[in-house]
Amino acid sequence: MKVDLLIQDVRVFNSYLKTFIAGNVAVLDGRFLYIGQRGTDTFEASSILAGEGRYLIPGLVDIHLHIESTMVTPETFSYGLIQNGVTTIVPEPHEMANVFGIEGIKEMIRASRECVVDMKYAIPSSVPATSMETTGGAIEIADIEDLLQNESMICMGEIMNYVDVITDPDCKTNQILNYLRNNYPDLVIEGHVPKLLDLDLHKMLYAGVDSDHTHQTVEGMEARISAGMFIEVQEKSMTPEVISYLIEHDVAEHFCFVTDDVMTDSLYNRGHLNHLVKKAIQMGMPPERAIYASTFTPARRMKMHDRGAIAPGKIADFLLVSDLEQFTIEQVYKNGKKAYDAREDYVQSPQPKQFPEHFYRSVRLEPLRESDFHVKCDVPDNRYPCRVMLVQDGSTFTEDHRGIVEVREGELCWEESPYALIAVFERYGKNGNRGYGLISGDTIKRGAVATTYSHDNHNLLVVGHNPLDMMVAANEVIKMQGGFVVVENGQVKASLHLPVGGILTEEPLEKTAKEVEQLRRAMEELGYQHYNPIMSISTHSLPVSPALKITDLGLIDVNAGKVVPLLLM
Repeated sequence: MKVDLLIQDVRVFNSYLKTFIAGNVAVLDGRFLYIGQRGTDTFEASSILAGEGRYLIPGLVDIHLHIESTMVTPETFSYGLIQNGVTTIVPEPHEMANVFGIEGIKEMIRASRECVVDMKYAIPSSVPATSMETTGGAIEIADIEDLLQNESMICMGEIMNYVDVITDPDCKTNQILNYLRNNYPDLVIEGHVPKLLDLDLHKMLYAGVDSDHTHQTVEGMEARISAGMFIEVQEKSMTPEVISYLIEHDVAEHFCFVTDDVMTDSLYNRGHLNHLVKKAIQMGMPPERAIYASTFTPARRMKMHDRGAIAPGKIADFLLVSDLEQFTIEQVYKNGKKAYDAREDYVQSPQPKQFPEHFYRSVRLEPLRESDFHVKCDVPDNRYPCRVMLVQDGSTFTEDHRGIVEVREGELCWEESPYALIAVFERYGKNGNRGYGLISGDTIKRGAVATTYSHDNHNLLVVGHNPLDMMVAANEVIKMQGGFVVVENGQVKASLHLPVGGILTEEPLEKTAKEVEQLRRAMEELGYQHYNPIMSISTHSLPVSPALKITDLGLIDVNAGKVVPLLLM
């Protein structure tokens, strides 16, 4: 029998038995035809691949991530993924949707069509994430209906505004959920439900939201699984306690590994989903369980029944791994054809101008002045208790801390306080809103940082210890039409140009990774103490991530779901 490819002498991962079985594998027309003991006596192969006893593993499947978090184009992202054995992803482009609405989503899909990695998209459901921020675009029910006609869309992206879902039956998100239940009852709906337990958690499940990818504890994870929720474990949830629970309990069908947000330098230096697989193995999880949770269960969660396993009829996406404990990937095949070989050069040739021209002109802000960082307060001169956003290493959550600040001659004397100033400027030219707050904890101790890469609204976010540095950083970002800038003593210490919507670059992965490393170091030199300072600062404006955040409307009490004042009168 003629086949395209015969792989001899491999240890094949059988997803259904969760074990490795020695044998041969035949591929025909991009799909697995046969897995067993038959070889050249049965098959006439156009190409024969010597397995040499290596492990044959399905291509890795990541069902929850945001390409924009890596700040590169789909093309560059695919280039980075395939080297790390990731052959299918389900990205949710809600960052581009917040900037450009449905057009941003469609352009991300268009830009990914020629990528080696399969990209099956999630529809951004929470754009904007809340009503307490200004965005460039919004996704309405009519847009969702439009997108559902595109075969690239396979699920509803994470429902982020969980406060409204459980407290306001008539909110926009509940209208969307009701529409989906009535018109697309089989559509997978992803969730974002940090810290919810008991009745509130069950209300989310009742609304149709049956997964969670946020930071897990054993208590929260057990509550979710016991209620029928699927768990997507990202790296920050891979604590010894969580991994032990996943190993010791019969929950293999109820979780998978996902990356969610991976910075460019981490993708370049550490890898992607393969890094989590390796980490899980090194933390004591049997390799078979770690592989199962990064191939079969994520594919099944998204109803992609044509992949995630090495079996007859499945798409022939696979890896050849030499060292299982280290998860050393030597070759990657996509649709039965070699896509990457660690022994061969793999050079990227990125294409410029992959998006419409107006995507490069999205920051509509005039240059700022030092006076824009003077905070006016219409209260009598006095010392007042105030809210302070407290940054903590180890999490993107912040605390709502209490401090004391002085008001003199109608102006907040923040420079005389122990705190830095955090400010958000609406950058879409819609209303000119600006919000001010105070910030402390594991953030910068001097200088300033400014960025339009600020989840999810991507307005201009500035944190600093003096108006001059804040002005210089902000204006450099405005001049670049988007990016990240670190300033000290009026001088730019590091910058990252993100011209596509103020959040993406078209530069090669290696170049961008080095610039991100420099950016991270510059922030750390200013005193930022965090495992990921870039992600930490960019989520200060995310009003669905506990506990105190800031948007162009002001400070947000996330748990209460409302705008709150800086000063406590």
